[in-house]
Amino acid sequence: MRIWIFSLLFISFLSCKKEAKSSVNQKKDTVSVAQKTTEDSLTPKTTQPEVFAFVTDLCDSKGYFDPTKYSREEIEGTYKLWFQMSGISLNTPSVFNLNDLEEIRRDKDLILAKLDKDFAGNKKMIENLKIVNVPYWQNIKKLSYTELHQDYEKKKIQIVSYSDPSVLINNKFTGNCINFAKAVNSNDEELITEWRKLREEMSKRNGNPQRIITEFENHLTSSNWKDYAMIDLITFGWGNCANNYIERPLHDEKMYNEFNALFIKIDSECDEP
Repeated sequence: MRIWIFSLLFISFLSCKKEAKSSVNQKKDTVSVAQKTTEDSLTPKTTQPEVFAFVTDLCDSKGYFDPTKYSREEIEGTYKLWFQMSGISLNTPSVFNLNDLEEIRRDKDLILAKLDKDFAGNKKMIENLKIVNVPYWQNIKKLSYTELHQDYEKKKIQIVSYSDPSVLINNKFTGNCINFAKAVNSNDEELITEWRKLREEMSKRNGNPQRIITEFENHLTSSNWKDYAMIDLITFGWGNCANNYIERPLHDEKMYNEFNALFIKIDSECDEP
C-alpha cells in the first residue's frame, strides 16, 4: 500500500516538473519572437528607385526617381508641363494677305467657335494635370494657366478686329499697343502715317529692307490700300505688340535644371547638336 502511494506521488512530481519546464520554454520563445519583431521593425527598409523614360530634342533619357517622394503620374505630368506643353498655342488663321483677310471676315463665327473649343480643351488639360508638389513647378502650372487665358483673350479680340477694329480700343492690351488701336480707328491720314512708321520699323529688322518699303508703296497706291493697312497694323502691329505682353513661364536653363533635380540620377543618350 505504501509502495503504491509513493509511486503515485512520484509520478505527480514528474508531471509538475515537466509542465514548469514547458512554461519556462514558452516564455523564452515569446521573448525571442518579440525581440526579433522589434529588431525587424528597427531595420531600415530601402526603397528601390523607379525609372521614368523621357525624350527631349537631342536625348533619350532614363530618370531614376524616389517613389516615396513623387508618383509616376506626377513625374509624367511635370514632364508634359516642362517639355510637351511649352508655349501652348491656340491655333487661329494667320492674316498676311487679302485672301486671308477675306477668309477670316467670312468665317469669323466658325473660327471663334473653334477657338472656344480649343481653349476649353486646353484649360481642362492644365486643370487636370497632376504635377510634383514643388513650389517652383506649382508656380509654372499657374503661369501656364494664365498664359492660356491671356492668349485666348488676345486672339479672340484680334479675330473680331479684322471686321470691327473698334474692339482694339477697350481691352487689357490697349495700354501697351494704343498707337495701333488708334490708327485703325482714325482718319485716312493718321492711318497712313502709322502704317508707314510700322513698315519702316519692319524694314530695319528685315534682311531686304528695300523690299519692305517698296511693297508698302505699291500697296499704298492699290484700290485695296485700306485693307492692306489693316492687315499690317493688326497682324504685325497690334498683334505682335499684344503678344509681347502675355504672361508666360520662362522655359530656360533653370526649368531644365529644376526638372533634372527631381531625379536621383539620369542616364542619357544624346545626338550631336
